[in-house]
Amino acid sequence: MARIVCLGEAMLELSGHGDDWHLGFGGDTLNTAVHLARSGHDTAYMTALGSDPFSADLPARWQAEGIDTSLVVTHPKRNTGLYAITTDEQGERSFTYWREASAARAMFELEAIDDAIARAETADLLYFSLISLAILPPQGRQDLLRLAGRVRDNGGLVAFDGNYRPRLWESQEAAIRMRDRALPFADIGLPTFEDEAALSGAETPEETVTHWQRQGCGEVIVKLGAEGCLLPDGSPCPVPETLQPIDTSGAGDAFSAGYLAARLNGVPDKAAAQAGHALAGWCVMRRGAIPAADDEAPYRKI
Repeated sequence: MARIVCLGEAMLELSGHGDDWHLGFGGDTLNTAVHLARSGHDTAYMTALGSDPFSADLPARWQAEGIDTSLVVTHPKRNTGLYAITTDEQGERSFTYWREASAARAMFELEAIDDAIARAETADLLYFSLISLAILPPQGRQDLLRLAGRVRDNGGLVAFDGNYRPRLWESQEAAIRMRDRALPFADIGLPTFEDEAALSGAETPEETVTHWQRQGCGEVIVKLGAEGCLLPDGSPCPVPETLQPIDTSGAGDAFSAGYLAARLNGVPDKAAAQAGHALAGWCVMRRGAIPAADDEAPYRKI
């Protein structure tokens, strides 16, 4: 069984509508970690949580999902970030964040992180995103890329998701530089075409594949939302059916999890992409970035 380490910022999540709101948890790489653990993979999450009371029960809730929380450290003075999700009638989501001084932003500054880094270096797969880099200060970004290099030096793989959130970056140019610095470390790249178009003006998914490969990324899967994805050989892989989403939050994270879970099981890229579509499709027909598992969840099929 592959050992996976997902790294990033976990946040408290307010989801719902009207007067009906639920306090849960989420974050792009955390969403993916939950799906990977539900799919049967040995998955650890690496982050820093705050010392606030709302964060105290998060590790236990993640453990209940099958996630190893031994790489989670606690910041003695900061709180865990918070975001709220609102959705329109088409299921499209928008977010409001309170994360400027979150504990995760300072994870590499804590003494306890040294042990977590040493254990993460031996992972079979390290997964992080452009958001993981965005929340960190300059030294933390260097530390994350150094960790990625050590994982590869030890024979492990690195997967990188190009999630781009403009408000997290000091400038668009800084985001482009960090994306391009991360790509040579990535064995598997999972960009979203909409993000790439907004970030660097990519005009076609094929252009995204070319750029990521030229920068040193190995296997590139371009996520196209409701249109499916573009496979590493440039061929399209459409979704199996057209859906009317209830909530699209977390769909890309679910696709990434489905794809990675299948690839780690030795499944070819096209079938892995179909597994990603199935998991994302299940997710968008339920509310919240990480819907509760039910009998229709496709985990057992990955």
